Amino acid sequence: MSRTFLRTDPELVEWTKSAAPVDYPEAVAIMEARASAIADGTARELVWLLEHRPLYTAGVSAKPEDLLAPDRFPVFKSGRGGRFTYHGPGQRVAYVMLDLRARGRDAKSFVMSLEAWVIGALDSLGVAAETRCGRVGVWVERGPREDKIAAIGVKLRRWVSFHGISLNVAPDLTHFTGIVPCGITEHGVTSLADLGVPASMNEADMALRTAFEAVFGPTVDSPPPVV
Repeated sequence: MSRTFLRTDPELVEWTKSAAPVDYPEAVAIMEARASAIADGTARELVWLLEHRPLYTAGVSAKPEDLLAPDRFPVFKSGRGGRFTYHGPGQRVAYVMLDLRARGRDAKSFVMSLEAWVIGALDSLGVAAETRCGRVGVWVERGPREDKIAAIGVKLRRWVSFHGISLNVAPDLTHFTGIVPCGITEHGVTSLADLGVPASMNEADMALRTAFEAVFGPTVDSPPPVV
């Protein structure tokens, strides 16, 4: 898949990573504040890599019946698109705060560009992944079935994005059984480790950064947000 979603000017995207797990409510507060600052012109675009402790989030289209184990992990309502998803250790979450006013104001193309980004990163790690019509996210064919390896859920406010993508590097896949992931029952969930790809989190991060720059433009290192 070849797709770019470049800015109309040469502004660099800040790129940062939090080493320790970040609590979900604090991450959302930081994202919302940063997105507002970007919209006001007082901050640059930002990609923030992190991990969460085990939790489920409910997107704006979440259905109560898709939460199969409500007492298993904390459950948070989320303003992002989509239904229920899981976040936890071994999963790389990338929160993407980009100014779509400088990138064409095209929400559909933005989501497709996020998918192209993840597919490019996986390709560099030796994994052939694809999109599917009507199913947001990134998928891997596994014989007679298809498994989801990365989820995408974003929100736009004043044409600035937040929330983002989650790539399964080596999470505990049994944690997904407490929900119907993204409302899809006929397909499974996989990870790099499950596919036999021995990539570390740092290797996944490097692949994500290189692929991001091919789609969205150059990045510059930045300190992590204060949590």
